[in-house]
Amino acid sequence: MIMTQEKIQKIADMFQIRGRFKSFEQIKSGNINTTYKVIFFRDNEDKTYIIQRVNTYVFKNPEQVMDNIARVTEHIRSGIKATGRSAKRYVLHYLYTIEGNNFAYDEDGGFWRGYRFVDNSVCYDSTDNLKILEGAGHAFGDFQRYLADFDATTLHESIPDFHNTKKRFDTLFRMAIEFNGPRVEETKEELDYLKSIYELSSSLCTMLDNGSVPLRVTHNDTKCNNVLFDADDDEPLAVIDLDTVMPGLAMYDFGDAIRFSANAVDEDCPEYDKVSLDLAKFEAFTKGFITSLGGSLTIREMETMALGSFVMTAELAARFLLDYIMGDKYFKLNYPEHNLVRTRSQIALCKDMYKKLDDMNDIVMKYE
Repeated sequence: MIMTQEKIQKIADMFQIRGRFKSFEQIKSGNINTTYKVIFFRDNEDKTYIIQRVNTYVFKNPEQVMDNIARVTEHIRSGIKATGRSAKRYVLHYLYTIEGNNFAYDEDGGFWRGYRFVDNSVCYDSTDNLKILEGAGHAFGDFQRYLADFDATTLHESIPDFHNTKKRFDTLFRMAIEFNGPRVEETKEELDYLKSIYELSSSLCTMLDNGSVPLRVTHNDTKCNNVLFDADDDEPLAVIDLDTVMPGLAMYDFGDAIRFSANAVDEDCPEYDKVSLDLAKFEAFTKGFITSLGGSLTIREMETMALGSFVMTAELAARFLLDYIMGDKYFKLNYPEHNLVRTRSQIALCKDMYKKLDDMNDIVMKYE
């Protein structure tokens, strides 16, 4: 879809954005939705907004996604205000239509939403700055802390079985049999490795099923670039990209953040020998995350936090590989073999994490 000023204006009108249109640009980061930064002039100053077209192939029930977002952001906003702080820069403020919805459909059936841009903010796709990584840990820890008294079972599953690692693996292995073709043949080594770690990768699902660990409200996409920072002093501000907020495990949020932020290289690095877990980055995020939770984690959660990093890495490897085998329908690609490279890079990280699990556990327990 080619976006024009006229189309942007129509979307803005649905969300009651007022003022004179100045400019828009597409934000290229993100693998799922299509995002635009839009500027209007009103009250003698520029007003900046983010407008997104939601990928309804991925999010089958987008209205439920927006219901989750509305309830969670309002709960966080109330919690922040209860401390005497302004919530303006610390939680996203979504836009509403005249009908009172925080979403809108365009004339082609496209599903849209918008929110106010947090002024003077930046995000980091990746960083070696340990202060920023610790700040990201604080932001995601605060996110869970403010939602600690929110009944996670009342939220919709925006993507059913999103972190059901056992089911992800089972689906991959079944599809590999059904799609038995060239892409399956060339990934036999990757499939064999994932089969070898099936039990360990499924262990958090087992613990949830038997009640060993509690269900919590989780973000489920805790990349460093989903935290906004103050552009002047790098203070962590709002957590963004809330599509996958739903019931989950604290270890999911922690593990996915480590998988992304503590990797020595990018998550799709084709030089697999350079892929490794940076323990200094691991400790920086761990310190911020766990200390922000203020001792609210159970002993079993603490004991399995490092394992969560391994599990989330293995799960994403399985997801990338499944998408590759099935024809690249889910993740955006930069080149035809992108999902295969992603798969191999995540498997390389899994192997390094497994070697370092004891060290990772020791670091977690330092901040108990």
